[in-house]
Amino acid sequence: MKTFGAFLLFLSSLVKRGESPRILFNRTIDEAILIGIDSVFIVAVVSTFIGAVTCVQISYNLTNALIPRSTIGFMVREMTILELAPTITSIVLAGKVGSSIAGGLGTMRITEQVDALEVMGINSASYLVLPKIMAAFLVFPMLVITAMFLSILGGFFAGSLSGALSGQEYITGLRSDFIPWNITFALIKSLVFAFLVSAISSYQGFFTEGGALEVGRASTKAVTNSVIAILIADFVCAQLLL
Repeated sequence: MKTFGAFLLFLSSLVKRGESPRILFNRTIDEAILIGIDSVFIVAVVSTFIGAVTCVQISYNLTNALIPRSTIGFMVREMTILELAPTITSIVLAGKVGSSIAGGLGTMRITEQVDALEVMGINSASYLVLPKIMAAFLVFPMLVITAMFLSILGGFFAGSLSGALSGQEYITGLRSDFIPWNITFALIKSLVFAFLVSAISSYQGFFTEGGALEVGRASTKAVTNSVIAILIADFVCAQLLL
Protein backbone atom coordinates (compact mmCIF):
# COMPACT_ATOMS: atom_id res chain seq x y z
CA MET A 1 0.00 0.00 0.00
CA LYS A 2 2.90 2.33 0.77
CA THR A 3 4.34 1.72 -2.69
CA PHE A 4 0.96 2.32 -4.33
CA GLY A 5 0.62 5.62 -2.47
CA ALA A 6 4.10 6.67 -3.62
CA PHE A 7 3.11 5.71 -7.18
CA LEU A 8 0.01 7.95 -7.01
CA LEU A 9 2.09 10.85 -5.66
CA PHE A 10 4.54 10.26 -8.51
CA LEU A 11 1.69 10.49 -11.04
CA SER A 12 0.39 13.70 -9.46
CA SER A 13 3.87 15.24 -9.73
CA LEU A 14 3.75 14.83 -13.52
CA VAL A 15 1.21 17.64 -13.91
CA LYS A 16 2.72 20.06 -11.38
CA ARG A 17 4.85 22.81 -12.88
CA GLY A 18 4.48 21.26 -16.31
CA GLU A 19 6.61 22.16 -19.30
CA SER A 20 5.39 24.38 -22.12
CA PRO A 21 3.16 22.65 -24.71
CA ARG A 22 5.80 23.09 -27.42
CA ILE A 23 8.54 21.35 -25.42
CA LEU A 24 6.11 18.64 -24.32
CA PHE A 25 4.98 18.05 -27.91
CA ASN A 26 8.53 17.82 -29.26
CA ARG A 27 9.63 15.42 -26.54
CA THR A 28 6.49 13.31 -27.00
CA ILE A 29 7.21 12.91 -30.72
CA ASP A 30 10.83 11.94 -29.98
CA GLU A 31 9.69 9.34 -27.45
CA ALA A 32 7.01 8.03 -29.83
CA ILE A 33 9.66 7.44 -32.47
CA LEU A 34 11.87 5.60 -29.97
CA ILE A 35 8.99 3.49 -28.68
CA GLY A 36 7.14 2.92 -31.94
CA ILE A 37 9.62 2.67 -34.79
CA ASP A 38 12.04 0.49 -32.83
CA SER A 39 9.23 -1.89 -31.84
CA VAL A 40 7.56 -2.43 -35.22
CA PHE A 41 9.80 -5.33 -36.25
CA ILE A 42 9.39 -7.41 -33.09
CA VAL A 43 5.62 -6.76 -33.02
CA ALA A 44 5.33 -7.75 -36.69
CA VAL A 45 7.24 -11.01 -36.22
CA VAL A 46 5.41 -12.03 -33.05
CA SER A 47 1.91 -11.19 -34.32
CA THR A 48 2.39 -12.85 -37.72
CA PHE A 49 3.54 -16.15 -36.24
CA ILE A 50 0.92 -16.07 -33.48
CA GLY A 51 -1.79 -15.78 -36.15
CA ALA A 52 -0.21 -18.59 -38.15
CA VAL A 53 0.13 -20.90 -35.16
CA THR A 54 -3.42 -20.12 -34.00
CA CYS A 55 -4.80 -21.05 -37.41
CA VAL A 56 -2.85 -24.31 -37.59
CA GLN A 57 -3.78 -25.38 -34.05
CA ILE A 58 -7.48 -24.59 -34.51
CA SER A 59 -7.41 -26.59 -37.73
CA TYR A 60 -5.78 -29.50 -35.89
CA ASN A 61 -8.53 -29.53 -33.23
CA LEU A 62 -11.44 -28.93 -35.63
CA THR A 63 -12.08 -32.55 -36.60
CA ASN A 64 -15.88 -32.54 -36.76
CA ALA A 65 -16.95 -32.77 -40.39
CA LEU A 66 -20.21 -30.97 -39.61
CA ILE A 67 -18.39 -27.76 -38.65
CA PRO A 68 -17.49 -25.69 -41.73
CA ARG A 69 -13.80 -24.92 -42.28
CA SER A 70 -14.62 -21.22 -42.43
CA THR A 71 -15.00 -21.42 -38.64
CA ILE A 72 -11.20 -21.37 -38.47
CA GLY A 73 -11.11 -17.85 -39.94
CA PHE A 74 -13.86 -16.75 -37.53
CA MET A 75 -11.99 -18.08 -34.49
CA VAL A 76 -8.66 -16.59 -35.56
CA ARG A 77 -10.35 -13.21 -35.97
CA GLU A 78 -12.05 -13.30 -32.59
CA MET A 79 -8.99 -14.53 -30.69
CA THR A 80 -6.75 -12.00 -32.41
CA ILE A 81 -8.94 -8.94 -31.87
CA LEU A 82 -10.19 -9.70 -28.38
CA GLU A 83 -7.04 -11.08 -26.77
CA LEU A 84 -3.93 -11.94 -28.73
CA ALA A 85 -3.23 -8.64 -30.49
CA PRO A 86 -3.73 -6.20 -27.59
CA THR A 87 -2.49 -8.38 -24.72
CA ILE A 88 0.43 -10.26 -26.27
CA THR A 89 1.64 -7.12 -28.06
CA SER A 90 1.54 -5.17 -24.80
CA ILE A 91 3.42 -7.92 -22.95
CA VAL A 92 6.09 -7.90 -25.67
CA LEU A 93 6.29 -4.11 -25.40
CA ALA A 94 6.50 -4.35 -21.62
CA GLY A 95 9.65 -6.40 -22.06
CA LYS A 96 11.19 -4.16 -24.71
CA VAL A 97 9.89 -0.68 -23.99
CA GLY A 98 9.41 -1.06 -20.24
CA SER A 99 12.96 -2.21 -19.58
CA SER A 100 14.30 0.55 -21.83
CA ILE A 101 12.34 3.25 -19.98
CA ALA A 102 13.33 1.96 -16.54
CA GLY A 103 16.97 1.52 -17.54
CA GLY A 104 17.22 4.97 -19.10
CA LEU A 105 15.63 6.80 -16.17
CA GLY A 106 17.56 4.70 -13.66
CA THR A 107 20.85 5.59 -15.34
CA MET A 108 19.92 9.27 -15.32
CA ARG A 109 19.09 9.02 -11.62
CA ILE A 110 22.32 7.37 -10.48
CA THR A 111 24.44 9.71 -12.64
CA GLU A 112 22.65 12.68 -11.00
CA GLN A 113 21.20 14.01 -14.27
CA VAL A 114 17.74 14.07 -12.69
CA ASP A 115 19.08 16.08 -9.76
CA ALA A 116 20.70 18.52 -12.20
CA LEU A 117 17.31 19.16 -13.83
CA GLU A 118 15.76 19.86 -10.43
CA VAL A 119 18.58 22.29 -9.58
CA MET A 120 17.80 24.20 -12.79
CA GLY A 121 14.19 24.57 -11.66
CA ILE A 122 12.77 21.99 -14.08
CA ASN A 123 10.16 19.51 -12.90
CA SER A 124 12.14 16.42 -13.84
CA ALA A 125 9.12 14.09 -13.57
CA SER A 126 7.09 16.21 -15.98
CA TYR A 127 10.02 16.76 -18.35
CA LEU A 128 11.25 13.16 -18.47
CA VAL A 129 8.24 10.95 -17.72
CA LEU A 130 5.10 12.68 -19.03
CA PRO A 131 6.29 12.59 -22.69
CA LYS A 132 6.93 8.86 -22.36
CA ILE A 133 3.39 8.21 -21.11
CA MET A 134 1.84 10.40 -23.81
CA ALA A 135 3.97 8.73 -26.47
CA ALA A 136 2.82 5.31 -25.24
CA PHE A 137 -0.82 6.46 -25.56
CA LEU A 138 -0.07 7.48 -29.13
CA VAL A 139 1.95 4.46 -30.24
CA PHE A 140 0.41 1.43 -28.49
CA PRO A 141 -2.94 1.55 -30.38
CA MET A 142 -1.07 1.85 -33.69
CA LEU A 143 1.06 -1.18 -32.87
CA VAL A 144 -2.00 -3.15 -31.75
CA ILE A 145 -3.80 -2.36 -35.02
CA THR A 146 -0.69 -3.48 -36.91
CA ALA A 147 -0.60 -6.67 -34.85
CA MET A 148 -4.28 -7.38 -35.62
CA PHE A 149 -3.75 -7.03 -39.36
CA LEU A 150 -0.55 -9.10 -39.47
CA SER A 151 -1.91 -11.81 -37.19
CA ILE A 152 -4.99 -12.30 -39.36
CA LEU A 153 -2.78 -12.19 -42.47
CA GLY A 154 -0.46 -14.77 -40.91
CA GLY A 155 -3.45 -17.04 -40.28
CA PHE A 156 -4.53 -16.61 -43.90
CA PHE A 157 -1.17 -17.69 -45.30
CA ALA A 158 -0.78 -20.53 -42.78
CA GLY A 159 -4.22 -21.90 -43.59
CA SER A 160 -3.70 -21.61 -47.35
CA LEU A 161 -0.18 -23.05 -47.42
CA SER A 162 -0.96 -25.93 -45.06
CA GLY A 163 -4.11 -26.86 -46.95
CA ALA A 164 -6.23 -26.53 -43.80
CA LEU A 165 -8.73 -24.38 -45.68
CA SER A 166 -8.93 -22.31 -48.83
CA GLY A 167 -8.40 -18.58 -48.89
CA GLN A 168 -12.07 -18.04 -49.72
CA GLU A 169 -13.19 -20.11 -46.73
CA TYR A 170 -10.87 -18.13 -44.46
CA ILE A 171 -12.23 -14.81 -45.71
CA THR A 172 -15.80 -16.08 -45.32
CA GLY A 173 -15.03 -16.89 -41.68
CA LEU A 174 -13.48 -13.45 -41.16
CA ARG A 175 -16.65 -11.76 -42.42
CA SER A 176 -19.16 -13.84 -40.46
CA ASP A 177 -20.87 -12.38 -37.35
CA PHE A 178 -18.45 -9.49 -36.99
CA ILE A 179 -19.04 -7.23 -33.96
CA PRO A 180 -17.49 -3.75 -34.45
CA TRP A 181 -17.40 -3.16 -30.67
CA ASN A 182 -14.61 -5.74 -30.41
CA ILE A 183 -12.24 -3.38 -32.22
CA THR A 184 -13.14 -0.56 -29.82
CA PHE A 185 -12.65 -2.90 -26.88
CA ALA A 186 -9.19 -3.89 -28.09
CA LEU A 187 -8.16 -0.25 -28.54
CA ILE A 188 -9.44 0.67 -25.07
CA LYS A 189 -7.33 -2.16 -23.65
CA SER A 190 -4.30 -0.94 -25.58
CA LEU A 191 -4.64 2.51 -23.99
CA VAL A 192 -4.95 0.99 -20.52
CA PHE A 193 -1.90 -1.20 -21.13
CA ALA A 194 0.03 1.76 -22.55
CA PHE A 195 -0.50 3.71 -19.35
CA LEU A 196 0.43 0.77 -17.12
CA VAL A 197 3.63 -0.10 -18.96
CA SER A 198 4.91 3.46 -19.29
CA ALA A 199 3.89 4.65 -15.81
CA ILE A 200 5.10 1.58 -13.88
CA SER A 201 8.40 1.42 -15.79
CA SER A 202 8.98 5.15 -15.32
CA TYR A 203 8.27 4.86 -11.60
CA GLN A 204 10.73 2.01 -11.17
CA GLY A 205 13.46 3.81 -13.08
CA PHE A 206 12.84 7.28 -11.64
CA PHE A 207 13.35 6.17 -8.05
CA THR A 208 16.35 3.90 -8.62
CA GLU A 209 18.97 4.13 -5.88
CA GLY A 210 22.51 2.77 -5.86
CA GLY A 211 24.59 1.83 -8.87
CA ALA A 212 24.54 -0.11 -12.11
CA LEU A 213 23.35 -3.29 -10.40
CA GLU A 214 20.25 -1.51 -9.08
CA VAL A 215 19.50 -0.18 -12.58
CA GLY A 216 19.34 -3.77 -13.83
CA ARG A 217 17.10 -4.74 -10.93
CA ALA A 218 14.82 -1.78 -11.61
CA SER A 219 14.48 -2.83 -15.26
CA THR A 220 13.63 -6.40 -14.26
CA LYS A 221 11.13 -5.22 -11.66
CA ALA A 222 9.55 -2.85 -14.18
CA VAL A 223 8.94 -5.66 -16.67
CA THR A 224 7.62 -8.05 -14.01
CA ASN A 225 5.23 -5.53 -12.47
CA SER A 226 4.06 -4.31 -15.88
CA VAL A 227 3.20 -7.83 -17.07
CA ILE A 228 1.31 -8.60 -13.85
CA ALA A 229 -0.58 -5.29 -14.13
CA ILE A 230 -1.45 -6.03 -17.78
CA LEU A 231 -2.92 -9.44 -16.92
CA ILE A 232 -4.97 -8.03 -14.04
CA ALA A 233 -6.19 -5.10 -16.16
CA ASP A 234 -7.04 -7.52 -18.98
CA PHE A 235 -9.39 -9.43 -16.68
CA VAL A 236 -10.95 -6.25 -15.27
CA CYS A 237 -11.52 -4.76 -18.75
CA ALA A 238 -13.13 -7.98 -19.94
CA GLN A 239 -15.49 -8.01 -16.94
CA LEU A 240 -16.46 -4.35 -17.30
CA LEU A 241 -16.67 -3.93 -21.07
CA LEU A 242 -17.85 -7.28 -22.45
